[in-house]
Amino acid sequence: MSVVIRLMRAGAKKRPFYRMVAADSRRQRDGRFLEILGHYNPLTQPYELVVHKDKVQVWINKGAQPSEQAASLLRSLGIVAVRASLPTKKADAAPAKGAARTRKVKRTLSARKAGKRLAKRTAKKSAAKA
Repeated sequence: MSVVIRLMRAGAKKRPFYRMVAADSRRQRDGRFLEILGHYNPLTQPYELVVHKDKVQVWINKGAQPSEQAASLLRSLGIVAVRASLPTKKADAAPAKGAARTRKVKRTLSARKAGKRLAKRTAKKSAAKA
């Protein structure tokens, strides 16, 4: 079971209020959750954000990944919750921008396609000479 720290919407229509919860990643946004970690009210000026830092840290240590919005709110409180990034390709393996990509194994053409390409080339050459 992968756990995610996300915002769960509550409140009335056009009056959002969010709970920060730890939930199974397969559950729906407003569905069952494991624990309430705090709340966020974006309508107040300035916005209201209450988070139980110790609970959040426990879940992060257990391997919970925050959603992008939750991570942004946690950063504003000074809680660094690093999301695991996807492995990147080696820089030397990536072609330069605008450079043509080359194949490791050259493709072979069928006889029919090779004949069509040859016919196109000869047609272009004859049109250029005329």
